[in-house]
Amino acid sequence: MTANRTLIGHKCAGVIRTYSEHYNVPIRVAFDLFYRSNLYIEIREGISDMHCRSDGYLAEELQMEIDRREQ
Repeated sequence: MTANRTLIGHKCAGVIRTYSEHYNVPIRVAFDLFYRSNLYIEIREGISDMHCRSDGYLAEELQMEIDRREQ
């Protein structure tokens, strides 16, 4: 499924805000982490309909990706 660009933009903003709040990082750091992630690519490209998942779920996915990267 291909999502509307506006929907993708709102989803990205929600994930960034949720990640910042849940993991107590500045919004600018969350923004940078998100847009450099594979998760962003998956959302943007419509892979596995990631844009349909909740912001909380996607924030956790972002943290797991960051954890894997740091290992």
